[in-house]
Amino acid sequence: FLQASLPVQEYLFMPFDQAHKQYETARHLPPPLYVLFVQASAYGQACDKKLVVAIEGSVEEAKALYKPPEDSQDDESDSDAEEEQTTKRRRPTLGVQLDDKRKEMLKRHPLSVTIDLKCKDENVLHLTFYYLMNLNVMTVKAKVTTAVEMTTAISAGDLLSPDSLLNCLYPGDHGRKTPNPANQFQFDKVGIQTLSDYVTELGHPYVWVQKLGGLHFPKDQPQACCHAVTADNSLSASHMELTVKLLRTRLQSRLALHKQFASLGECLSLCIEPGDECAGAGSACGGEPIDALWTGGDVSSVPCSAKLQAAVVVNPGYSALPPVFSLCLNWKGERNGSNDDNIRAMESEVNVNYKELWGPKPGYQLLTNQLQRLCMVLDVYLETEPHDPSVEGPKEFPQEKMCLRLVRGPMRLKPFKFNYPQGFFSHR
Repeated sequence: FLQASLPVQEYLFMPFDQAHKQYETARHLPPPLYVLFVQASAYGQACDKKLVVAIEGSVEEAKALYKPPEDSQDDESDSDAEEEQTTKRRRPTLGVQLDDKRKEMLKRHPLSVTIDLKCKDENVLHLTFYYLMNLNVMTVKAKVTTAVEMTTAISAGDLLSPDSLLNCLYPGDHGRKTPNPANQFQFDKVGIQTLSDYVTELGHPYVWVQKLGGLHFPKDQPQACCHAVTADNSLSASHMELTVKLLRTRLQSRLALHKQFASLGECLSLCIEPGDECAGAGSACGGEPIDALWTGGDVSSVPCSAKLQAAVVVNPGYSALPPVFSLCLNWKGERNGSNDDNIRAMESEVNVNYKELWGPKPGYQLLTNQLQRLCMVLDVYLETEPHDPSVEGPKEFPQEKMCLRLVRGPMRLKPFKFNYPQGFFSHR
């Protein structure tokens, strides 16, 4: 009946036959992947038409996992030949045995679930979810397909790198360690130090991935056996909507960052390096470790005797979490937040008062707006410096910005607050 109605299904855009085949295949999924498939499909049908769920992999291999081994009675001649062959064959070394055990322990289920998240601008985030059968955890691999090919070379590397694209989707979730406490005991038996050595091949075991598959590993009960954790439909359903929104937001914010870096590289000197900690970023970060996309950005102003360098930490949660700046001005010596109160005030303009620079929601242009504000306050800083009477000729930086008052207070702070639309600068 379904085969005969295929033309009608295609005409009405109602692929019942395809859905029927998918659900037939879903019967062979392991419980966590099955929960993910059912809940993601239900959410897509009810709330998100741009979410597409599918199953990939070999059904035959999945069926073979549950087939009992066949008992075979060999003839005496066969057993004698096998025994003779065994004596001639060398025994595997301990290292080879451990490698085989590691491969067996990290073995993935033959079937996987794919979810494609489409955005309004036709960019797509492809997610492939796997299940590690012996560890009872799920992993995910990400890939991005853009509507317009991005050919601009960026010194920051690939902002859409699959290895870091989904880092810290939820705070502190780096996806480098297994969330199942029982796995460490399994790793000790086969000499695996940490799962992070294998995430490139296996995928990242983020905590949110486990929850989408209905898996929950209580941290306060490390003695719980890994096989005692079962897939829970209600847990998956309760996390589905928020996680899908965060995933789509992450893709859009990274694409916006990519465009900003490409355009900023044409007008500013950028030197961006990847990093996981805010190392040596000065007073803006206080030396505390930060979940960062990049640190050590170098932003130069227009060619002149003054050069402003900015170490920038861009959080993976950009733009909900703003970039953090630490400044150093090379002009008549080195000036930074530790020896110049006005440099600290400039940092405050972009680090503390960033909400003024967000712009229209969702605020993906925040980084560009912060850099633009830095250029403005740098002009104010230089233009309000007193002229050295010992130097002949005109002032290097004549005052062009309108300021109600040049300095204020015992720290002689400069007017860095910009008043829109009047167009003048004042003190906070």
